[in-house]
Order: sequence, then structure tokens, then C-alpha cells
Amino acid sequence: MGDVLLQNLWFHQVQSVVIENVVPDGELVAVRARAVAERAVRPACGTLSSRVHSRYVRRLADSSVGGRPVLIELQVRRFRCGQRLCRQATFAEQVDGLTVRHGRRSAGLQTVLERVAVMLAGRAGARLSQTLAVGVSRSTLLRLIRRLPEPETSTPRVLGVDDFALRKGHKYGTILIDIETRQPIDLLPDRTTSTVARWIADHPGIEVICRDRSTAYAEAGRLGAPNAIHVADRWQIWSNLAEAVEKTVVQHRALLCEPHDAATAQAVADTENTNLDLPSPRGPRTTGRLSDRVRQQHAAVHALLEQGIGLRAIARQQGLARNTVRRFANAASADELLVGRWTGRASILDPYKPYLHQRWTEGCTIARRLFEEVRERGYPGGENVVKVYVAKLRENFPHDPPRKAPSVRNVTSWLTRHPDRLTEGQTQQLKAILARCPALDRTAHHVRTFAELMNNRQGRDLNQWIPSVQADDLPALHTFVTGLGQDLDAVVAGLSLCYSSGAVEGQNNKIKMLKRQMFGRANFDLLRKRVLLTARCRS
Repeated sequence: MGDVLLQNLWFHQVQSVVIENVVPDGELVAVRARAVAERAVRPACGTLSSRVHSRYVRRLADSSVGGRPVLIELQVRRFRCGQRLCRQATFAEQVDGLTVRHGRRSAGLQTVLERVAVMLAGRAGARLSQTLAVGVSRSTLLRLIRRLPEPETSTPRVLGVDDFALRKGHKYGTILIDIETRQPIDLLPDRTTSTVARWIADHPGIEVICRDRSTAYAEAGRLGAPNAIHVADRWQIWSNLAEAVEKTVVQHRALLCEPHDAATAQAVADTENTNLDLPSPRGPRTTGRLSDRVRQQHAAVHALLEQGIGLRAIARQQGLARNTVRRFANAASADELLVGRWTGRASILDPYKPYLHQRWTEGCTIARRLFEEVRERGYPGGENVVKVYVAKLRENFPHDPPRKAPSVRNVTSWLTRHPDRLTEGQTQQLKAILARCPALDRTAHHVRTFAELMNNRQGRDLNQWIPSVQADDLPALHTFVTGLGQDLDAVVAGLSLCYSSGAVEGQNNKIKMLKRQMFGRANFDLLRKRVLLTARCRS
């Protein structure tokens, strides 16, 4: 019973092999078996032979069991060839579904590794093979891909054509997609007209070609399939329109900012006409340790002066500097010494206060930035003086920052986005901008009309939209319309038919991922084979 179970576990798809025993050997599981076919066929001449010459043991790695690697020790035979004229007198038997000539893996394990190589390749596949306890290197996996047979290519009815980067900025290839199945059909090593036209001509039966608006692919389609319908990519058409809208917004960038209203002007005037310097005390100090000490020293100095003692002797006796004694002697009363010395003096920041007021009303409230700006204008003082004055501004004029002008990119996005996808704030800002700028208002009208035309598949109405744009003074949109006229039939078809090149963009992203997995070790042929094999496996 146990032998039957083991036979079904390992060799249920293999005939003429008998398991003798299974021996766990540490981390390894050894499966000892032998081939029992009565005859074997020599591959070179097809001769059947039953004459056994000798026996030997082949060791084949197999799929792991319970996380432990498996080694099949298979006893096979060498047979004598019955053809006298045959150059090879003996040959080794091969077990269908288990062995291949010179192979060191079982056919089942080879199939598993080939699937891992196609789907992951490189380092990712090598890490997965370690988890499966049949570790192989990334180079081995790439070699397995190279040995796989070349996948067959079919001829689609609707062909998608686009380029992809083999080396970004330097070398590009062409990817061909079956738009109906959304699967890649072939990869071409470049994007020249002759290469693409030759492939299309070699695959007759193409009725529709979905492409971008490059002249190379347009000419290749006309040469390879003269009767095919060309469909321009809607995404690229809309992208070109967005670029034209962005150029128009740049031309009217000055009108994006909200104008200053009367309240803002009044706030500027109030800030400039206000003196924020703290008033200095008018009278002398009357309390405190400093006041008491000054009054005592002033009285002592004048008492000694009345006795006829000189200033030098008074300085030695009181432990004071001679200049301090002289200042006490010249003051009629101690109150003269206790009045603030800096009362009424100008600040080194005074010449720069109008600029600080202006920047404050413009919304700049960061003391460090204001200090750097006035220093560039010649301010010789330190940062702390500016910080103190900014604190006074912040206390007396709490700042309500003005709304920042939207960027060109934001306005372009609002103009080319569906109105239902705008927030209430964005809608209000866009409405105010269009009210200030008639050119952008007309641009928004043309964009909405084109969007309705594209979404409703009304490409036939494009001939009415183009004259309406040409009637307005919008140079960027005029350039866009001129570009549409150069490939008008394909644009009309792209805006009318249901076909789209969206699947091509998705395959471009997959190619980027496959290239990253192979870490620069893939040439074009290997990349092409893996892309096509991956598509077959997923389908």
C-alpha cells in the first residue's frame, strides 16, 4: 500500500518507473527508483532496442516536499543499437515526463522553474526558488527563458502601436498590442517607419490601427496596411489640448492673483501711519535697588565735596571710577541720573519700517525672512531688533493672510477637469479668474465643448469646433488646431470610434517592471520573449 501511494505521489504521470524506497537524509529526501521499460528508442535513428548494455544511476533534483529538497536517484540503462551502420553503438534510455538528455532536474521541476523565470526572473525569482527549497541563481533563470521556444505571433484585427524605452532618452523600441484582447503581440527593436511598416505588411488582415500622432507610425501604417483605419489616441489628444491651455494660462498669469480691495489699502495705510515704538518713561525712577544705590552714592559724593575733598580721593574712598564720581558731582540731584538716557533717540530700524509695513500687509509675517530682506537692503543691525518690532506688529495688527494666487498648473487642471470633480473653493476661484480674464473664459468654453464632443463620440462635429476656435484670438489653441489638421482623419476616428490605446500604456508599465526585475541583464531578444511569454501565462 505504501509503495502504491509513493508511486502516485512522485510518478503518477510517468510510466515504466518503479520506486524502491524513500530515505530521509538530513534535510534531503532521497527517492530511489529504477526504469523498467522493456525496450528503448534511440533518438538518432528511431530504432527500438531491448539489448541492455549496462546500468548507471542518474541524480535528478525534484520539487520539494514539506519544505525539504528532493533528490531522485534513478537507475537507468544503456541499450545496444541494433543498426550495424550506426556510429553510436550504445545509447541511454530517457523516461518521458521525467528526464531529458543531460538534464539534472526532473521535467516537473524544470516546468516550475520555467514558470517562475517567466513571471519573476532575476533576483525576485531566485528568492522565490530559495523559498521553494530548489534554489537557483538569477542567471540560471534567465538562461531558462532563453531556452524556451519562440512564442508564436498572431495577426490582430485591431492593432495598437506605441513606443517604449529600452534606454530612456537614448534608445526606444515599438510594442504591438491586440486592442481587443489587450495582450502584446510582438516587440520591435526600434521605432523607425521601415521596421514597423515591414511587420504590418508581413501580417495582412489588420483593419484598424490605434496609434499616437507621430508621423513615423502614421507613415508606417499607410505603407504596411493602406486600407486600415487609423485611430489617434484620445488620451494624447487631450494631453495636447491641456498643453495648449497651459500656455494660454501662462500668457495671462498676471490676472490669476486677486486684486487689492479698499479694505486692504486701508490696512496698509493704518500700518504705515502707526508708531509702534514703546514710550519711554518720562520721570525718574523712584523705587528699586538701582534707584536707592544711585541716591546714596550721589549724597555721599556731594557730602565729601562740601568737605573739600578732591574727585580722585573720593573715587578711592567710595570705590568708584573717577568719571562716575565726576558725573555725580555735575548732577544737581539724583533725579537727573535716573531719567532714561535713550528717550527720544532714533532707532537704526526706522529707515526700514515702511518696507516692513508693506511686507506685513502682503502676508509675510516671518521675522527671520523679514530680517534677511532688510539686511539685503542695507540694514546694519541684528536680528533681535527686527524680531521685537515684528512682535509689536503681530500684537497690534493681527494678520489675516490674503488668499495665495493659484499656480498655473492648478488653473490648467481646473480648466481641463470635469466640473463635478472640483471642490466648492476651486469652483469659486475659477469663476473669479474667468470673470477677470475674458481670454481664459473663452478658452474654458472651447475646452468644455471639446470635452463633450470627445465623451459623446461626436468626432464628426470637429469641423464645427475648429472654426470657432480659429475665430478667437487664442494663439496656443490655434497651434493645437493646426496640429489636428495635419492628422485630421485619425483624430476624427479617435473621437468617434470605441477603440483606444489605453491598453498600450498599461503594457508600457509592465515592460518597465519586467526590465527592472532583470536588472539590466536583459537584451532586447530576452525582453521580447519574456513579455510575450508572460502574456501567454496570464491569459
